Amino acid sequence: MDRDPTIDPEAKRRPATVKEIKAMSHPLRVRILRLCGDRELTNKQLADRLGVDAGTVLYHVRQLVDVGFLEPVGVRSGESGALEKPYRSTGRTWWLSVGLDDLDLGEGLAPVDAFQQELADAGPRSIATYARFALHLSPEDVAELDRRIVAVIDEFVETDAERTGRPLHGGLFLLHRSAE
Repeated sequence: MDRDPTIDPEAKRRPATVKEIKAMSHPLRVRILRLCGDRELTNKQLADRLGVDAGTVLYHVRQLVDVGFLEPVGVRSGESGALEKPYRSTGRTWWLSVGLDDLDLGEGLAPVDAFQQELADAGPRSIATYARFALHLSPEDVAELDRRIVAVIDEFVETDAERTGRPLHGGLFLLHRSAE
């Protein structure tokens, strides 16, 4: 559930802390956040959807709860009558900026790895739009392009609660310097 930046002061874009960067440094945690972004899910439900054991999911969920990216919601009775403890995203990760100097190679690729896994799960027919490009850019041009694209994404994130009845789409904006 995304936070409204006009109401919640924590919902403004800000640099991620070292602890938050570490929490987002594993593709499984990135996928857990995405899955809990639009529904409340238990460890077992997450494990089933991700194809991993519940203990592994619990380890990663605890790390995400510890930094405030996930929060537990009320305990409920499951289909078999057993008590379940679901989690949901707090939406805080939508508002974080991560500087490239803050990442090591493995951490920086976790969102890309998670995106590739999600795209593979959804299949090629799930792609709504695609743009591939190559541009000659100065560092100032890169900063301006990033600012503009992030501003458009932020506009949609801020109003996403108004569109919850529509199909869910995922995406990734990544700009890299080409190998020469």
